[in-house]
Amino acid sequence: MSASLSLTSYAWQDIRVSVLSTAILVGAIAVGFLVQFLLYWLLQRFIHGKPGSLSRLLLENTKTAARYIFPLLALTAAVPLTPLSDRAIAYFQRALNLCLIAAIGWAFIIGIQVISSLLIFRNSIDVEDNLHARRIRTQTLVIQRVAVVLIIIVTLAVMLMTFPNARQIGTSIFASAGVAGLVVGMAARSTFASVIAGLQVALTQPIRIDDSVVVEGEWGWIEEIETTYVVVRLWDLRRLIVPLTYFIERPFQNWSHTTTEIIGTVFLYVDYSLPIEPVREEFNRILRETKLWNSRTAAFQVTDFTERTMQLRAIMSANNASAAFDLRCFVRERLIAFLQRNYPNCLPTQREQQTIQQADRPVFSKFNES
Repeated sequence: MSASLSLTSYAWQDIRVSVLSTAILVGAIAVGFLVQFLLYWLLQRFIHGKPGSLSRLLLENTKTAARYIFPLLALTAAVPLTPLSDRAIAYFQRALNLCLIAAIGWAFIIGIQVISSLLIFRNSIDVEDNLHARRIRTQTLVIQRVAVVLIIIVTLAVMLMTFPNARQIGTSIFASAGVAGLVVGMAARSTFASVIAGLQVALTQPIRIDDSVVVEGEWGWIEEIETTYVVVRLWDLRRLIVPLTYFIERPFQNWSHTTTEIIGTVFLYVDYSLPIEPVREEFNRILRETKLWNSRTAAFQVTDFTERTMQLRAIMSANNASAAFDLRCFVRERLIAFLQRNYPNCLPTQREQQTIQQADRPVFSKFNES
């Protein structure tokens, strides 16, 4: 009878400990959520920053993370107050320490994202002269991605180092790092090359966001620079995915590396009888009436001769590649219309001269004799 009573008392004691511990932990979580809600409610009422300001970015980016960090901090403070056994408390503290390390890593990532968003907002590329803004934007995005990857690696390493067995495994790996390092290096060679290429792109900047480039014979704009690849938005809205190492190892055309201004060319093939000066005057008049021309460069010259036609070259400058393409098409259409209207006989023609020879000389001779 006494044995059964002792078992019952132990059972009720375990239930009481479990219920009390659960109540304390749930209460701590509720307090953490309440503190987070009140804190951010007050901050949103009293901090009225402009869109893109540091205070607004901090509030917007840290709100989600704070919903996890505040309850974790409350749990860390509440676990020692529970009537759990020392072993159970040790397990809880180990789990909470891992969660806090992950939360700290998350906080660093959020900090980097806030700084990146602030720099991007203050350097908008939606302006005419956006070379400096594109340089800052490219460096910011590439460095942000590399930093996030490094923070994740360091966070995972710190979490693993909290386990004694993991330390022993790490020591043994470092002891055999010769062969293991060679194998891992060969397996991850492309990944390491992409990371190094990303740092090179960020520092030397052969390409930038919104650069106009020609890659593999395709013309487009740099839309995204990821950790291992680059997205090029082509003129017809297709997307060309190019490895990041391509822009370090292979040649390509960058039409906006130092300036977005570019010179367009139009060729005409006309007959030799065409007078050049009226066409040159018409070309200059066409440029003056369009806003696509930036009034810097214009020339109209005879650049080549063939046995049938002469080649006329018209060059004109525009502020960017898109404007240059539209300007070239506009000039072609207007010049062809001018030639058709005023000099239709001077368009390319093919001349043939035939000579009729006397096929039967004796017949004519006889006719003359008669």
